[in-house]
Amino acid sequence: MLKRAFVALDPGRLRLRHATRAVLGIGLAVAVCGLAGHSLAGAVTGGLAALLALFTVTDPTVRGQAVTTALLPVVGLPVLALAAVLHDLPVARDLAFLAVMGAGVYARRWGPRGHALGVFGFMAFFVTQFLHTLPGQLPELYAAVLLSLAVASAVRFGLWCYERRLPAATAVAPAPARGLARATTRQAVQAAAGGALALLAGQFLSGERWYWAVGATWWVFVNTTSRGETLVRGFRRVLGTLAGIPVGLLVIAPLHGAPLPSAVLVALGVFGIFYTAAVSYTWMMFSVTVLAGTLYGLLGVLDPALLALRLVETGVGALGATVAVLLVLPVTTHATTDAWIQRALRCVHACTAEAAARLAGSATADPAPRVAELDALLGRVRLSLAPLVHPLSPFRARKARAGQVLALLDVCVREVRGLSSVAADPEASHDARLAAACWRVEASVEALTSRVRGHRAAAAVDGALPPVHAAEPALAHLHSLEKALAELAAPLHSPPRAPLVGA
Repeated sequence: MLKRAFVALDPGRLRLRHATRAVLGIGLAVAVCGLAGHSLAGAVTGGLAALLALFTVTDPTVRGQAVTTALLPVVGLPVLALAAVLHDLPVARDLAFLAVMGAGVYARRWGPRGHALGVFGFMAFFVTQFLHTLPGQLPELYAAVLLSLAVASAVRFGLWCYERRLPAATAVAPAPARGLARATTRQAVQAAAGGALALLAGQFLSGERWYWAVGATWWVFVNTTSRGETLVRGFRRVLGTLAGIPVGLLVIAPLHGAPLPSAVLVALGVFGIFYTAAVSYTWMMFSVTVLAGTLYGLLGVLDPALLALRLVETGVGALGATVAVLLVLPVTTHATTDAWIQRALRCVHACTAEAAARLAGSATADPAPRVAELDALLGRVRLSLAPLVHPLSPFRARKARAGQVLALLDVCVREVRGLSSVAADPEASHDARLAAACWRVEASVEALTSRVRGHRAAAAVDGALPPVHAAEPALAHLHSLEKALAELAAPLHSPPRAPLVGA
């Protein structure tokens, strides 16, 4: 797991650049807050605002990222005020916290921008509990947030905007639905219900640190879409927190809040969060625990009892999320997985259709954007299948089938990417054999997405495979693609109890 987090492939060193820029942006933001005369509470609030701006804003274009960053204080500052005003009104404060939590999850239906604004709003309420913010502190915190966002934006969009040299990322829109059929609506209700359970249990454990439990529930729901994903994320959150406790006891506590080594640990924690987030939620949570422990050390309240309480509150929060996703409007793993797989297969169809048109001589056909979309969809398939391929999954047959589907979809993506490259070659155009093979692939995808029984779909594809010679790379790509689609029929069209998805 450690190797996966820190030695994983990093194409273009994007994760390294992302993490290094985050340390630079957040460090400068905190330093500027200090030079401006802000208190430790102001510097912490400003640093958190910079962290969230650099971490949660993921619009596919640089322009979109800038717009979302500019909108963060529009959401965050009113929430800061609300939380501070309700500080001495526990019942109203708790109800408002749960409302902000539900609204933050609900906002995910508007894509990356809604997600970023929802997270920023929730964390604005959270940080006021962390710092016990009162209304009289609001002017300073407002100034710190605005100053930090300006500094972080200067680093991200001015000093080191490496995204300008990269192709625009492909955002995968959620499937359209209405009412309770929409996953974000169900999860908003689940988050509020799980948050209420965590809040009650957290307050029973600690009248001062209860918000940890609510925060744990919130972060378990972030970037998940099904019951299984949420359960796995809760487990990994507890595991990452548990792994970070010894660092707090052996490294952070003996420092007694010494500024220089604490600043180094904060920088390492920030780097770890950004560098590992894309590959290991457990190690990201380890980094979060190190960062939080260091901040408590700077505030002079860190001790073994506090670290133990954080672990217990995290477990309570994860339990609240677990109960909510199991009992309140559950979104099943198989339903979510099936939807993403179907979308990926339809995208294979679209990629092949564009390639066929290009090979037939169309000057406007271009499979490249569809290939980028297919890559993004495969990422969503991997995320939705994570609960089934998890090492602790008790469903061996489904685990094996899930692994088989992932392997075959990997083949499909690889071959579609190769086909797209061949279709872009002018010399490959107007080849009737290639166009015919593309049409056969389209028919195979239609058979899978229309849920033709597995053996019928496989037979239809197997009977269409053409002879391939080493000198014909395009036909080789199509041959492998057809074979992978034929083999996908078995795991996708098996009886409901044994399979990955039901027929």
